[in-house]
Amino acid sequence: MTDTEGKRLQQVVRRGKGSAIRVRRAMIIMASASGTPVPSIARLVAADEDTVRDEIHAFNDKGLAALDPRWAGGPPRLITDDDIAFVARDSHHASGQARTAVHALEPAHTRRLPGRQPGLRS
Repeated sequence: MTDTEGKRLQQVVRRGKGSAIRVRRAMIIMASASGTPVPSIARLVAADEDTVRDEIHAFNDKGLAALDPRWAGGPPRLITDDDIAFVARDSHHASGQARTAVHALEPAHTRRLPGRQPGLRS
């Protein structure tokens, strides 16, 4: 760890502003740099030992950029009309009943609308 990185980590931990995740990661790195064993660091930050090791390895690979949380994903995928048609087409049973799976995809209040066909969106 460079002097600049050490000073930046101290600032993050002392100020405690911003993301709690960022402060926690900085504490892990500082404790590791001072020679504290992984099990002790894990108890200090109430984390699993593997998580502590992952954070240390990430810091060794990325430097200070490893402090910033990188959440994956985004908003959940929306169900399109093509998805509903696929489920409706493939949900036919041998007994001839169909579209039961489509009902699970739609809010209950839209299934009860008068004149509405099950499985089709208006």
